[in-house]
Amino acid sequence: MANKRIVVGITGASGFQYGVEVLQLLRQAGVETHLVMSRGAHLTREHETGLSAEDVYAMASHVHAPGAMGAAISSGSFKTAGMIIAPCSMNTLGAIASGVTDNLVTRAADVVLKERRRLVLMTRETPLHLGHLRNMVAVTEYGAIVFPPVPATYAAPREASEIIRHSAARAVGLLDIEIEEMPRWGENLAVVAAEK
Repeated sequence: MANKRIVVGITGASGFQYGVEVLQLLRQAGVETHLVMSRGAHLTREHETGLSAEDVYAMASHVHAPGAMGAAISSGSFKTAGMIIAPCSMNTLGAIASGVTDNLVTRAADVVLKERRRLVLMTRETPLHLGHLRNMVAVTEYGAIVFPPVPATYAAPREASEIIRHSAARAVGLLDIEIEEMPRWGENLAVVAAEK
């Protein structure tokens, strides 16, 4: 694998912009991306953005239909550096937690877990009930990283796009992909010293 390959899943939870930002960051980093969007993601895209499906597809290196269960990303023999689902709906989280692989998003996630690769789930829901929390515990025990996109106000964002970009950059960083301009506490953000 000459370049890093990352599978990007976008599901129907609110926060479609996170998936868009992840795709843009990975493209800027020179990473080969394999995009699969759930049917629900298309509804959220229409509701939350002015982007067409073709606009989003153009951001990815390769696009796979959610029902294409024979796609390369459905096999462990297809080498990737991992997968990120941004945003990750509670439906998708529950399917991954229970091993249900009835679409390409959940199948690709299952493959990443069984091959012991990195899986980052930008879960979107609030408040959380016990079933959500148990599913988060289950996928964490399997090796996934649950990464709710919580705003990092220490970076002093001035607009919503900066909040989205920072969360997406942090999540992408969990796949060992360096995002140069990301605000980092103690590096390019000043550390506030404690009073004595």
